[in-house]
Amino acid sequence: MNRALAFELPLLWAGQVETEPGAVSGWHHHERNESSLYVVRGVLRLEFEGHDGYIDAGPGDFVHVPAWTVHRESNPASEPSLAVIARVGGGIPTVNVDPVQR
Repeated sequence: MNRALAFELPLLWAGQVETEPGAVSGWHHHERNESSLYVVRGVLRLEFEGHDGYIDAGPGDFVHVPAWTVHRESNPASEPSLAVIARVGGGIPTVNVDPVQR
């Protein structure tokens, strides 16, 4: 996953993420940051700790990830995906979660 910063302020981070086909992030949360994503192209899959299944978002879809929500992202498609991200709240941008603690 390639993240690119557009701008950053004390309580706001904005940028984009391009995810290669088959890529899967580790389980993580964004501390007190609320995250909103807009999918420009491809498929962005989100899985959430404690929930079966997943959400697949495609071009034109918005997705919200609440603060402290443990999740992971992936791209199940054969083409790269691109999403624009706005994250507000400050604090630690990404907290990786040890899979044994899940």
